[in-house]
Amino acid sequence: MHLDEVDLADNDHFMNDTPWEMFDVLRREDPVHWQEEPSPNKGFWALTRHDDIVRVLRDDATFSSEVGAVSLEELEDDQLNVRKSMLETDGARHWALRRLLQKEFTPKAVAHYGTFLRGLTATTLDRALPKGDFDFVKEVSADFPIRVLAKMLDVPDADTPQLIEWGNRMIGNTDPDYADVLVDSEDTEAYRLLPFRSPAALEVFEYGRELATQRLGGDGTDLVSTMINQVPEDGVRLSPRDFDNYFLMIVVAGNETTRHGISHAMRALIEHPKAMEQLRERPELMPVAVEEFLRWGTPVHHFRRTATKDVEIRGKQIKAGDKVVVWFGSGNRDEEVFGNPYDFDIERNPNDHLTFGKGGPHFCLGNALARLEIRTMFEELLPRLESIEVTGPIETMRSNFVHGIKRFPVRVTTAV
Repeated sequence: MHLDEVDLADNDHFMNDTPWEMFDVLRREDPVHWQEEPSPNKGFWALTRHDDIVRVLRDDATFSSEVGAVSLEELEDDQLNVRKSMLETDGARHWALRRLLQKEFTPKAVAHYGTFLRGLTATTLDRALPKGDFDFVKEVSADFPIRVLAKMLDVPDADTPQLIEWGNRMIGNTDPDYADVLVDSEDTEAYRLLPFRSPAALEVFEYGRELATQRLGGDGTDLVSTMINQVPEDGVRLSPRDFDNYFLMIVVAGNETTRHGISHAMRALIEHPKAMEQLRERPELMPVAVEEFLRWGTPVHHFRRTATKDVEIRGKQIKAGDKVVVWFGSGNRDEEVFGNPYDFDIERNPNDHLTFGKGGPHFCLGNALARLEIRTMFEELLPRLESIEVTGPIETMRSNFVHGIKRFPVRVTTAV
């Protein structure tokens, strides 16, 4: 592939998994690359080297999430104001919003979910494995994390299919299998003030508002009760709009990334049977293996920042107002950081992957929970498997944002 063939703005290039060849070319020839985009967007800087990505993520004064949001869509002021969540907030307000729920996601707090997660994993696997032939995404990797989220929101298990559907419709706004209206269609102008330009956001807002009404003034400890009844440390209560966007962010982030992480990990183990056998024989390797699952799968392709001032990176002159997009999957295959980056190595240590954001102010709030969920799933699943094979095409999302598997047909034989 030549450099002039690279096009990270074209979602079609991501339909058959990650376009690794494009990232290889960029890291080698143009690691700070100007990517043109179709109108009305104006293009962006694509950063594909590990150290440049870390620099951008850690410097929110220069590379802001708030000035222009975190998606590739170029928002007008009214859209920015209405759609702003914690992800699109920097500085003191970001930290206040983050800390409102942070104590629920610390490693110590998450550890208390251990017994519950093992029971929930067993329930998911008890339903799925006896079927023999099934879709791994539907029956396992989507089912498990959404039930964890339901527990944290204190909503009925019966609501989990709806939560999954809402996430698919919003995150999949570039995929015709999921989107109500494709995001690049003129029809989305009616939804320009909604997150992801998706009408599903209205349904999520309504659901969250009903929960908030029920729990306002109560003494519950679930995430909704905390958001509606506690005051952030900066003394500014969540406005109704703040609550809507925060709740929607939790619904999306609490399901999508862990779900895709589990799917990619299972696919990697099927494609590397020696690694699967090694984990069966040496389950103590699982914590290290989980880090390789996360590096290998990288459930989110990119996040965007906006330069607040003129800045130079690797000799390229980035102007104030330019979009700067960091590509996590590429950074996770950077030859300067990872020896043999295209080897799936469950004993890779150290493993300085970027999957959760690598220490910046927007470092993934749920990273400890995601790690525990993935670890628990495979600690429970692998001993039950005698064999597992793919029985049809594995289909990935048409999205340059989310690295998601839509369909993953498998046949399993369980161990006696």
